[in-house]
Amino acid sequence: MTLLFIGASVAVFFGFQTQDTTDEQAQFLYRRAAISCEILSGEPLTETEISSGVCGTEGGVPVFPDKGPWVAVLVSMFLHGGLGHLLFNMWTLWIFGNNVEEAFGHLRYAVLYILGGVVATLAFVLTNPESTSPLVGASGAIAAALGAYGVLFPGHRVLTLVGWFFIPLPAALFLGFWFFAQFGLGGTNTAWQAHVGGFVFGLLVALPFRRSLLRRVSHF
Repeated sequence: MTLLFIGASVAVFFGFQTQDTTDEQAQFLYRRAAISCEILSGEPLTETEISSGVCGTEGGVPVFPDKGPWVAVLVSMFLHGGLGHLLFNMWTLWIFGNNVEEAFGHLRYAVLYILGGVVATLAFVLTNPESTSPLVGASGAIAAALGAYGVLFPGHRVLTLVGWFFIPLPAALFLGFWFFAQFGLGGTNTAWQAHVGGFVFGLLVALPFRRSLLRRVSHF
């Protein structure tokens, strides 16, 4: 499933997302991606809301009237803001996803990933209810895998770039630093609330089943 999610994200980026002008890219994301204002209102954004950036502005008609705000939540998990965004997310998923998939099994891992992405999106929506900006990326779903990884394999070593050197750090230390670093991303374009929500979700899902999940890994 890890390979399937990576393959799907790469295929969507190169085969489905537009790589043309900035205006066309923005139009594509407004048509396809999750947007807080739309999810809470249940209605696609109007021309006035998009141009003003203000949710709930009266007047105007929906720009994409056939858009399903909740379908867009699922679609957003496979959209990315650029090649660098895609590569970083897929590298992170490859590093951490395989072990979590072994512990959960293919189907339960897929459920963890998808639900983690949904919870991550809702965490962003609840903390940014007025946002009219598209939310894209697999980061929230991947954060759920990171949370589960921290519970299951806290002592595993993660090769980490520290200064000019790669140093193997315990996963608990690496992920703890990563988690708290998210709170320093306020004021940036990073949807750090989604990262935090996804991570906490993965942690809470894995924690009660840690022993049984680890027994499953030991049988491989």
